[in-house]
This record gives sequence, structure tokens and C-alpha cells, in this order.
Amino acid sequence: MQLSWRIVTVCKPAMVAALLAWMPAHAAAPNWSYHVVAEFPHDTAAFTEGLALLDGHLLESTGLEGRSFLSIRDVTSGEIFKRYALDPRDFGEGATVAGNRIVQLTWHSGVGYFYDLDLKRLGSFVINTEGWGLTWDGRSLIRSDGSSTLRFINADSYSETRTIDVHDGEQRIWQLNELEWANGHIYANVWHTDRIAVIEPADGHVIAWLDLGALNRRLLKQRNWNSLDYVLNGIAFDPKTGHFLVTGKCWPTLFEIEVDSKPEH
Repeated sequence: MQLSWRIVTVCKPAMVAALLAWMPAHAAAPNWSYHVVAEFPHDTAAFTEGLALLDGHLLESTGLEGRSFLSIRDVTSGEIFKRYALDPRDFGEGATVAGNRIVQLTWHSGVGYFYDLDLKRLGSFVINTEGWGLTWDGRSLIRSDGSSTLRFINADSYSETRTIDVHDGEQRIWQLNELEWANGHIYANVWHTDRIAVIEPADGHVIAWLDLGALNRRLLKQRNWNSLDYVLNGIAFDPKTGHFLVTGKCWPTLFEIEVDSKPEH
């Protein structure tokens, strides 16, 4: 049985510090610079686990037992066009658009679901580890489970075809969470940090980091802000603009950012 690092609403600061002890003091890969292009409202009831774009709309998967749902929303207003509530026993996790299907994971139910593009559930498949993040590279589904391993999954049979171990230099990068495929690379939130790893899919090495701490710090000024659980988690890439949409669990804001793919100065 894999030891879960996922703790919801019960973390203590000392525990979080211990969980983050593995992070390298000096990453081998550079930080890429970025700037905010626009800001949009985000549903503060949405405990975001997965984010993607579907025909110009936002596909969002949320977690927590009894509160997990899959929705299609307007990007700029946050208005929900369609919504599918999961069984109260399921904790929703990562979701992605894979061709003419939407695929969604659950955390510890041992099952994933697939839907048509109108959120009609078509079936389910077995997950043999915890389910965390999910994306699609045009050929394979790519899944995270909270470890440093990313698993490539056949999009038809849902069987595992290969794995990569994610590392920055000699440092393995654990707690990989929400995933997004963009420009030939995998972008991965690292749970309980403000960082996104940009990963080479051939061998798992981190080519760069995005440090979005400045976005999170803007939200910390709010009253009753739960900084332990309301963490950065949600990446959607828009190939039409080349921009990313990023948010976090229960964040009030969805940020549109442009990544410069150049080291910060």
C-alpha cells in the first residue's frame, strides 16, 4: 500500500514543514519568468483538482467527499454551463480532455470515469494507485499519484504503458499533482508549494520551474484564508493564445498568465 501524503484540513505548520523538507534548496533547473495577462472570478466553493480547456470553456474537476463535481464553465465569468456531481463517497481528482472524451480520476476509490463532451458518464476504469493529476499528450493519458512517478496510460484500454521518474538534477520531485500538457512538455503542480515543474516527457527531468508565489501572496490577505489547504492547483493551457490559466483550491481568482520561457533575473 502506498503511503498517502494527502492531508485535508488537518495539517499543522510543523507537519507541512516536514513534508516539504525534501525540496532542494537550490534547484538545478532555472525559474522561468511570467506575467499576468488577465484575472477572472473563480468559484471559492471549488476545491480544484483538475483544470483544462474544452472548446474555449473551462473544464474543472473538484474534490472533497460529498462536494466533488465536474463542471464546464465560462472562463471570464465563471458561470456554470453544465455540472455533474460525483457519488458522495468519491473524492474527485484530476481531469482532462482526451479527444472526444473527458477522463476524470478519483483519489482513493480505485476508479476513474470517462464522459462524453456533454458530461454524460460513459463508463469507468480501474486505478491501481491513488489518483491525483491527469493530462493528455494527444496519444497517451499521463497520470500522477503523489509520488515522483508519472504514468503513461493507453487512452483506449486505460492500461499503463510506461513510467518516468521526475527529477531536478539528482533530486527526485515528489507530490506531483495537477498536470497539463503544453508545448511538448508536462507542467505539474507540486502539492503544498507555489511551484510548477516543467518536465521533459522522455526522461522526466525538470527543465524549468514556474514560481507563482506572488499570486498566492496576494490572496493571503483575505480573512479566514486557509493557507494550508487552499493551495495552488490547476493549470489549463490555451494553444490559441499560448497562455496558461492557473488557480488553486477555493481561490477567488483565475489568473491568465503568459510564460516567457526565460530565466528570471
